[in-house]
Amino acid sequence: MYAEHEEHYIHRQGWLRAAVLGANDGIVSTASLLVGMASAHSSPQTILIAGVAGLVAGALSMAAGEFVSVSSQADIERADLAREERAHRKYPEQELAELAEIYRARGLEAGMALEVAKQLTEHDALEAHARDELGLSEANAARPLQAAFASALAFACGAIFPLLAAVFAPLEYTALAIVLVALLALLVTGSLAASAGGAQRLRAIARVTSWGALAMGLTAIAGKVVGA
Repeated sequence: MYAEHEEHYIHRQGWLRAAVLGANDGIVSTASLLVGMASAHSSPQTILIAGVAGLVAGALSMAAGEFVSVSSQADIERADLAREERAHRKYPEQELAELAEIYRARGLEAGMALEVAKQLTEHDALEAHARDELGLSEANAARPLQAAFASALAFACGAIFPLLAAVFAPLEYTALAIVLVALLALLVTGSLAASAGGAQRLRAIARVTSWGALAMGLTAIAGKVVGA
């Protein structure tokens, strides 16, 4: 009998985090902006202009922010790898002992830990230290362009739903339609994100919808106050 194949999700964390953050931000920020404008009794044309501007500005801002942030992470990773490579060239025996100690601390017998460290060092010393000392691997490596593109695209995809609600809803129900569509979109994105990451759906849905509702409610109050 063979064990059931296990599906892991850690390799998705780079793009999934950026995509979920972008989509949720697109839905919540755009919906909140539109609800605030509608609560201030703005004209349909003004609401539409604000929504389109918010979509474009938000997508570009998410892309720029993710690129800068993940690029900084990538710089740190490269610096650590360069430092580790220099240490291995200058102090190979100390680096081997350090790697062996890592394996011993994880439960291997001392002789076995040293043998594993030797074999992995012979195969690829830098890869072994990157993975087991620094915690770096291909699955969690920083990818700035991927994160920037995923965030921008996800933001735009999320923002389009409240924007369409504002366009097609009757004027007297604009704010209500935006809120309902936004909450429905958050429910869907929360469910999809949980499925893609192997997490609990109800918890993810409750988290995104509750915070989204709070954001839209507070912005609606602000819109009423300013509009008055």
